[in-house]
Amino acid sequence: MVGVPLAARRAKKRGRAHGRAQTITSVLEYAELGWASCLGAHPLREGRRACSCDRVGCPDPGAHPLSPAWQMMATTDTALLTRWWEQNPEANVILPTGRVFDVFDVPASAGHTTLLAMEESGFATGPVAANGDRVLFYVATRGAPEDEDEWWSCHLDYGPETIDETPGLRWHCRDSYVLAPPSSLVDGSQARWLRPPDGRPLPDPLHVLDRLADAIE
Repeated sequence: MVGVPLAARRAKKRGRAHGRAQTITSVLEYAELGWASCLGAHPLREGRRACSCDRVGCPDPGAHPLSPAWQMMATTDTALLTRWWEQNPEANVILPTGRVFDVFDVPASAGHTTLLAMEESGFATGPVAANGDRVLFYVATRGAPEDEDEWWSCHLDYGPETIDETPGLRWHCRDSYVLAPPSSLVDGSQARWLRPPDGRPLPDPLHVLDRLADAIE
């Protein structure tokens, strides 16, 4: 009887070590692409709270940055990224949008339908991720702080605090962020790549938007 809990503890420890290595590998790969990242909160499996943050009744458990200064902290510095996740092995991965890429965030059914249609037509989809019941399409950004004059507004602009206002299609751009693989989700699963980034140019957002709009309608 004594050996069972010990074996379970050892397995859990091995699992944590593997998860930490997987996350560090991912953030370093993102950095190589020029994608900045920062530490995110993670879901809690035990106790009354659902999120590792200090906020009571967190509305987005495990799916937001740890620090309110996330925009300034997000970096591609590989030494800093490695140190962060060595010190915070359970932290999720947050990627700011509106810098190198924007992200279209749609319900899973519409996302899978659109992805299949794109590939059948020979359209280069770019990176596509599954986050629980949502599918995320990474596209070329349409605006960033360094090209302020070129940035234009859109009613689909999605800030994390407006999640209930755009339940169908959300456009994460400047001042927003997304939860990236291999982050842990509140249901116990992980965010994962359906089509991982490979360094090729990201698709034009308006071309992707046309296809997504048809699927959602």
